[in-house]
Amino acid sequence: MSAITLDRVGKRYGEGAASVHALHDVTLEIDTGEFVAIVGPSGSGKSTLLNLVAGIDTASTGRVRVLGNDLGALADDARSDLRLRELGFVFQGFNLFPTFTAEENVAWPRRFRGDTWLEARRRAADALAGIGLDAGARGRVPAELSGGEQQRVAIARALVNEPRLLLADEPTGNLDSETAATILGLFARLHAEQALTVLLVTHNPAAAAHADRQVTLRDGRVVGDVLGAAPVRGVRS
Repeated sequence: MSAITLDRVGKRYGEGAASVHALHDVTLEIDTGEFVAIVGPSGSGKSTLLNLVAGIDTASTGRVRVLGNDLGALADDARSDLRLRELGFVFQGFNLFPTFTAEENVAWPRRFRGDTWLEARRRAADALAGIGLDAGARGRVPAELSGGEQQRVAIARALVNEPRLLLADEPTGNLDSETAATILGLFARLHAEQALTVLLVTHNPAAAAHADRQVTLRDGRVVGDVLGAAPVRGVRS
């Protein structure tokens, strides 16, 4: 079963001669349980593609389906609800609340789902334990945590609602190489243990190597799709 399907998707910003085409006629299918890296240089359309899959932006042409939902047919509230309940996000900049502790940062998505504060904190503690954050760090605010610890908190926050799809946008861009490798290894473990579908956007070949499949974008077009060393799904390269 497909987790993500893009059918001849295009994205244009602006109108007329000043418009910019970020994606051109992209067709892509990602199965449930796959770990896929979207790679390519800056300006290739990677983040645009991720925003379309997340329902943060809408396609100009074509159709985007995520977990069986046609995003173009959903109202804004329905897309927001899908993000809350089914999708998890990890960003390069961590995006943690600076005055919240690590545990509180992870707990708030559960509060949005209607959990009591006590239940939300319990689930947050379980999520933080699951990604290996030291117990002593859970009561600290982000400024008191290392970059690697902050990213672990961000991953726990992404997972606390038990999403079916994890989206990560350059999640190791602010980390040193050793910490980055640890975080990417954590993604691989979560994917293997939970059969989680992971879509990783990166320009870093070392990061992409942790995925099972690599899709290459250039100038808004898919120019390569490889599983291991072999091309898959007949994509032109």
